[in-house]
Amino acid sequence: MGLALEQARLAFEAGEVPIGAVAVMNNEVIAQTYNQVEENQLATSHAELLIINKVSKIISNWRLEDIEIYVTKEPCAMCAGALVNARVKRVIYGMSDPRSGGTGSALDITGFPGMLHNVIVQREVLDSECKELIQKFFKQVRKR
Repeated sequence: MGLALEQARLAFEAGEVPIGAVAVMNNEVIAQTYNQVEENQLATSHAELLIINKVSKIISNWRLEDIEIYVTKEPCAMCAGALVNARVKRVIYGMSDPRSGGTGSALDITGFPGMLHNVIVQREVLDSECKELIQKFFKQVRKR
């Protein structure tokens, strides 16, 4: 999660909502990224979707059954659905999002019984550090 926080700080510096993601396979980091919605002018450039795309290219497979993804904020519904469709083994996130989180806070897309795959979810790892960075970002946005 520390590496995901480093990615989130890069996003912060780039003027993006500071969410970072890191992919791990066999206890080895294989990819890192952060939100790039503003840079790419694409609503789908969330860190989770970008990391799924990177990893799929690295391992030459869309099925990410051996991949764990660390992300600094609970994935939204779109990202949670992508984690399910990519067959991600486990997602570990920092701060929860009770308003729109898709891994159990607002919705439980990753654990919904009718899905073809369920993603293991580990919640609130380094929660306060992740929350602090997001809050700092939005305080600056409100000042502008």
